[in-house]
Amino acid sequence: MSLTEETLQDKIEVVQPYSIVQVRTATVIKKDGTEISRNFHRHTLAPNADISNESTEVQAIANAVWTDTVKANYKTFVESQEV
Repeated sequence: MSLTEETLQDKIEVVQPYSIVQVRTATVIKKDGTEISRNFHRHTLAPNADISNESTEVQAIANAVWTDTVKANYKTFVESQEV
């Protein structure tokens, strides 16, 4: 009997209006090559997030959608919530 564990990012989404990047990571447990369990973890990244520890795919998407305009609009939104 062989148990293996695999972790993969199976879904990356961009949510408007501030191009929030949502990442879903699946942890898959297999027994002799057959999947017996799958669990999910989600996290979100806002335009002001540090993405240096994210996968290259997530970094590429964030860099593509987080334009200077999006970053400025998000900063304005955050500051308006702090009042």
